[in-house]
Amino acid sequence: MESNKRIKLDMKQVCTHSGSFHADESLAVYMLRLLPQWKDSKLVRSRDPAVWEESDIVIDVGGKYDGVKFFDHHQRGFEEVFGQGFVTKLSSAGLIYKHFGKEIISEITGVTDTKDLDLLYKKVYGEFIELLDANDNGINNYDASVEPKFKDKCITLPRLVSQLNPRWNESSTDADFDRQFGLSSELMGTSFVNYVVGLGKGWLPAKSIVSDAFDARFEIDPSGEILELSQFCPWKEHLYHVEKNNNKEGQTKFVIFADSSGKYRVATVSITSTLFEFRKGLPERLRGLRDEELSKESGIEQCIFVHASGFIGGTHTREGALALAKLGLAE
Repeated sequence: MESNKRIKLDMKQVCTHSGSFHADESLAVYMLRLLPQWKDSKLVRSRDPAVWEESDIVIDVGGKYDGVKFFDHHQRGFEEVFGQGFVTKLSSAGLIYKHFGKEIISEITGVTDTKDLDLLYKKVYGEFIELLDANDNGINNYDASVEPKFKDKCITLPRLVSQLNPRWNESSTDADFDRQFGLSSELMGTSFVNYVVGLGKGWLPAKSIVSDAFDARFEIDPSGEILELSQFCPWKEHLYHVEKNNNKEGQTKFVIFADSSGKYRVATVSITSTLFEFRKGLPERLRGLRDEELSKESGIEQCIFVHASGFIGGTHTREGALALAKLGLAE
């Protein structure tokens, strides 16, 4: 009995507000409980100041932010931002992430290198957390005068969370809201973890492959404009970074690599990560051709295809892919 009492006394308590819930605190609570010291914490949902005081950490309620116990953003005068070039005012998700983000990333991905953690920490904020901060603080991501081409709000994470709240015209108890909050937190947390693990275990390891290919580019072609990846990986974003870090922005024109079937691809490089327009395309005279016709027209054996837009082509051999890329450079 004494042992059980001691365990109960040692259990940390996380508090957020009761009633209707939003995406930011749903994720904030989940993120915090990813850490070993908070994993088995008790969650309470309350607007009672006495409950706040007896809790170890208070999220999205309390009217205070001290970076230690209180992580609210609703109080007058609150203007905290993530920094590092980001100026969006933080929500509870942003506050928890700002203070615990690197620990959380390391915990769920196993990444420990300081530079890699810094890279992921900033990327995760900019691509995931900031959107929640902006949504909760009523900040649009484009000017109101821009007419959207279609409606997408009903499938965003904040809207999906909103739809988990009990309906306004049904009789609901605090227990009903708490139950639904659990579903909301699980939705947000699972989405977050899947995204971060994908970056840490898929996107990040590709960085060294692209960097090595860039360093060896003159071994592939004297121009230095063709990269060969040792294996296929998500390369585009890393390429822009490695070029920028080496003051060679815009240099790479083609990237060749083996696909999952063992055949080879030659891909063009877009001018920027957000544009389809490429720096240099495959020859126009070859676009849309396939197989024997393409091999005959190009003078390269065992060709498979060149896309009609000229952004990618395929061959059965490495030598063929390299020759196709060189044709692209020459024209």
